[in-house]
Amino acid sequence: MAAAPVKQRSGPAGTRGQLPPCYYEGYLEKRGPKEKTSRRLWTCLCGNTLFFFNNAKDTHYVEKLDLSGFVSLKDDCSRDKNLEAARLILRMKDGETKLTVANLEARELWKGFLYSVVDLSVPSCLTLLPGQVQMLREVVDRERSRRRAARTPTRAPPSPLSVPLLGEIPSCFRPVSRTEAEVLLERHPDCGNMLLRPGRDGSSLAVTTRQDLNGSVFRHYRVTQREQGGYVIDVENPIPCETLHDVIDALVEKTAGTLQPFLLEEPYEENITYVSSNDENGERMLHCAPSSPLPKAPAIPPKQGVERWKPLPRSPAPDRRILSAVTSSVPSSPSSPMRRLILSPSPNLTHSLTEELKMKLEKRRTSQE
Repeated sequence: MAAAPVKQRSGPAGTRGQLPPCYYEGYLEKRGPKEKTSRRLWTCLCGNTLFFFNNAKDTHYVEKLDLSGFVSLKDDCSRDKNLEAARLILRMKDGETKLTVANLEARELWKGFLYSVVDLSVPSCLTLLPGQVQMLREVVDRERSRRRAARTPTRAPPSPLSVPLLGEIPSCFRPVSRTEAEVLLERHPDCGNMLLRPGRDGSSLAVTTRQDLNGSVFRHYRVTQREQGGYVIDVENPIPCETLHDVIDALVEKTAGTLQPFLLEEPYEENITYVSSNDENGERMLHCAPSSPLPKAPAIPPKQGVERWKPLPRSPAPDRRILSAVTSSVPSSPSSPMRRLILSPSPNLTHSLTEELKMKLEKRRTSQE
């Protein structure tokens, strides 16, 4: 079944800068000039550029192909393992890109949209229905207007929000434009249907909502700051709110829970990858870094047989009064063994002599009294 054309939508959100309007999208199997195998990617024709995504819900493209280097587009009649599949060869100035689509009808549609944005005219050599031809006419008109606007010098757009926000910012706030907000809500209906974003003038905020009623129905509500503090939802009967959280809560309450904040959990990579060149052919390839932990350096064992020096415990200093009393009764001759013993005692002997002299002094004081 062919992918359905996209009407009144901008390019996928979440990339750097706003992409051109998306004219057509669907799954393609792509093999570039330097690729050996095909990859099945969700492909969006935005302006005159093909953007490739891993799947339809991704907000970041993995590759793009600018059609400004377009040379030719022709059918590839080689057989595919899927008998219903149809192939295309897109020749650019820097090489050929082979594309595989679901069936012949999808191939004709892709050729029609590609020729329309490249030549800015509806091709007459394709087998298309009247409704499909009308869609291509609309695409040509929109692409002409887009290129005309791109050539017209314009003033730099204001910052997304030039006024400081009061209080804590709700998790459903997204720094996107009105069109990007619609794309986010339509691409991720399971993540909520209401988000807060900057206003066009840069001095206010806006709430964008999406609901289903025979298709997507978008509504945009202006939110401004009050001079006395807080915010107000600018509707027929303005709704004052103290904080931005109160703004979201008020809309949830007014709609009996029909509107829910938009909470998109961005996926994170599970492995570390890097790009490197092959030394033989120079081809650049994506590699996955090893997930095993890095080996730890072996610990240096302590040297055996070497003991650290430890200071010897110091003995208590002898009482100076006792030593003076003792030394006074010691012979003055330097060669006297008693004098050498008292003036240079060992630690244990010093302690015992001190205790003994204390006892003698106590007895002498008692006898004198």
